[in-house]
Amino acid sequence: MEKQEIRTFGRRHGKKLSARKTTLMKTVLPYINPTGIAGHGDTILEIGFGNGEHVRDLALSNPNATIIGAEPFANGVAALLSAMTDSQNQILDEYKNIYIWPDDVRLYLENSNIKFSQIWVLHPDPWPKARHEKRRLLNADFLTLLGKYLSQSGQIIIGTDHWEYFDWILDQVKNTDLSATIPDMETIQTRYQQKNKAGTTNPKYLILHK
Repeated sequence: MEKQEIRTFGRRHGKKLSARKTTLMKTVLPYINPTGIAGHGDTILEIGFGNGEHVRDLALSNPNATIIGAEPFANGVAALLSAMTDSQNQILDEYKNIYIWPDDVRLYLENSNIKFSQIWVLHPDPWPKARHEKRRLLNADFLTLLGKYLSQSGQIIIGTDHWEYFDWILDQVKNTDLSATIPDMETIQTRYQQKNKAGTTNPKYLILHK
């Protein structure tokens, strides 16, 4: 049976891409597809990376790791490509450990046997209306799936500024084999964190592990 797409994602396309970003999508993106890569050192995955600010931070702070970013929104993928390349559309040395999956992350995982030392999910859409709750990404089934791809000491790191969603995720964890801790973390700056549509004082973070 064909798998249904995760309905948590909103638009896949936004405003028309610039000529340069269109070129990057056609010429650079295919060569940094993570399919089939073995990874080197630790392998770190970020799901729903927005414009890729944190993916780039991960690459800089983990130069010996393989960084994989998954994002179905084409404009976000193009923004990351633009930020990690020079005027000649060549990938900057400090970002050569980044690979991009521009689609539903499950389609990548089902063909991968990589074990991740970290899986990041920062500011997923909280879908705050009750009728949209089924669209929330971090339900028990999805968390269980991610747990299968963690290394023995691996972690799933989640951040949200929507506190009701945070509590909902904690409830979902109870229906998995994962354990949860609430760390004392500095705020991770991303485009979505800066928007803070929930109007809360600061994001909350959660670490899940086997």
